[in-house]
Amino acid sequence: MEKTNSTNTTAFALNFAEGDVPEWIQLTPSGPEISGRDGRKWILPNPEQVVSAFRNHGADLPIDIEHATQLKGTKGEAAPAVGWIKDLEVRSGELWAKVDWNEAGNAVIQSKGYRYVSPVFKFERSTGHILKMASAGLTNNPNLELAALNHEAAQTTETKMDTAIIEALGLNSDATAADAVVAIGKLKEARDTALNSAQTPDPDKFVPKADHDLALNRISGFEAKEKADEETAINAALDGAIEAGKIAPASRDYHLAACQEEGGLDRFNSMVEASPVIAGDTKLDGKDPKKGNAALSEIELAACHAMGMTEEDYATAKNEE
Repeated sequence: MEKTNSTNTTAFALNFAEGDVPEWIQLTPSGPEISGRDGRKWILPNPEQVVSAFRNHGADLPIDIEHATQLKGTKGEAAPAVGWIKDLEVRSGELWAKVDWNEAGNAVIQSKGYRYVSPVFKFERSTGHILKMASAGLTNNPNLELAALNHEAAQTTETKMDTAIIEALGLNSDATAADAVVAIGKLKEARDTALNSAQTPDPDKFVPKADHDLALNRISGFEAKEKADEETAINAALDGAIEAGKIAPASRDYHLAACQEEGGLDRFNSMVEASPVIAGDTKLDGKDPKKGNAALSEIELAACHAMGMTEEDYATAKNEE
């Protein structure tokens, strides 16, 4: 393998022993700067990174005739390989490829029909940095165009995405515009799925707001009615106990507070049932028993009971005095 310089360009000739074909072929000169016949230049700052990209890709790369893989293969036309790149390595800053030639490759090389190898690289358009190998072609008119094709007039459609966009989309550092389009499409699909889920939520997990509000209103109505019924029952129990002489009218507020505690009404009813009569009939002429007899103190109540007088008689006697 030797280098032939012509018009500021480096080409790589396929030199080999008679009756043999080369196992290793040179793909690039030593970097970092590489020039093409048409005057364009590219940078190979880290050839080891190109080797790593190939090995991480995990697939052999084709060697064809005059870049048929790119010119014909992309159109669905036949583009047979004459050999396969099995490995890459760096030798003094140069990229070398280990090739497994097939029968057609052996024949075309031994016939000396093609003399040069033209590498196909993908590169970062903004900086010219070589990113990875794509293929190689046997040719007699090389240019070292480090792009999709290695012809002088060829142009690459491969562009490296902005770093911020790559990170936002979760792509690899060598992602292309096509990769970004696919990633964006997946994001749109996920968004649409989320929107559809929001419009038709799972009835086991979500309740419509109107139904929720109605349920709250009904619960509030039940609670209000329950509270009113409880107050009615408490007042009835207190009035009954006063009329039965089981409690003094003056102690009504005390028993009312006790009854309003949780379970208080049941405890009050049990107490009244077990208590003796401590006062006579407290139902006065048209008087409201809830108000009690404000004229008698607790001491006076005890005194009238001790004398066997009714509260009304005691109050009357007191007022006459």
